[in-house]
Amino acid sequence: MVTRKPPLYLVDASIYIFRHYFTLPQRWYSGEGYPTQAVYGYLGFLLDMLEQVQPQFMAVAFDESLGQCFRNTIYPDYKANRELPDDALAFQLRACAEVTAILGILTLASDSHEADDIIGTLAERGRDDGHPIAVISGDKDLAQLLLDDDALLWDFDRTPARDRFAIKRELGVWPEQLADYLALVGDRVDNIPGLPGVGVKTAIELLAHCASLDGLLAAGSEIANLPVRGAKQLPEKIAAHRQQLLMAQSLTRIALDAPVGEPALQRAPIALDKLDDFCQRMGLGTTLKNRAVKLAHARGQTQRIVKEASHTR
Repeated sequence: MVTRKPPLYLVDASIYIFRHYFTLPQRWYSGEGYPTQAVYGYLGFLLDMLEQVQPQFMAVAFDESLGQCFRNTIYPDYKANRELPDDALAFQLRACAEVTAILGILTLASDSHEADDIIGTLAERGRDDGHPIAVISGDKDLAQLLLDDDALLWDFDRTPARDRFAIKRELGVWPEQLADYLALVGDRVDNIPGLPGVGVKTAIELLAHCASLDGLLAAGSEIANLPVRGAKQLPEKIAAHRQQLLMAQSLTRIALDAPVGEPALQRAPIALDKLDDFCQRMGLGTTLKNRAVKLAHARGQTQRIVKEASHTR
């Protein structure tokens, strides 16, 4: 029996960087003259999380594979509708990764795999090691990682944390069916084609009867007898688009073998001297730095109390 450990919090950085990049005014500037509103908002988000959740085990995944992800070798048009960040945005993305590490949080990125794959790989390892998994993101695609009853998808400070049962109620499919569901309906955000003429309701009904895309492909002519709208035309349509569906499935399924090495997931102390220099370089003022100082002192005191208590037993 695996001993249950503290939760492992896995953060999808891009959601929280872009959220602040587009919503905050350009009130802060780096010494180079770049606006740093996304850095300010993202650092505030991380401090909020550290204050409220006090995670012991945590990692943040960044996206650096746009246009060169392994999925582009499968389907060259994958995310072809996305633009590469300009110099100003790229500066802020690098700064957000830098400050994450300064806060003592594991920071990971890959030029071949996306942040979702990094999170998926760490979730798989953490689950095997006895950690309940909490994925911090507003991206529903990551719900496919909720394979345990205690696993959560949480858009921090926006929506309540959702478990696998909440995802089923919300989307109509189980987390383990989500990649197949997206392969059927397509994903415009990622430029992934779906099965022509099959929408959300039909995809949900098909997966309710066949459980998976593999089961659907194996069903053949039996699909014509399902109580699904347009069922009589579906066997021919699915047969004609079989390879496209399998290709889409390989795009929508989160990889669990991202090259992350053997990283330490336990939080390290905040590097306050580096944070002070960082906030000055980014023109962020002292408010966020002072919050981090309080956090560092509180955590140091907590660790000292726990250590002293262990020596008195």
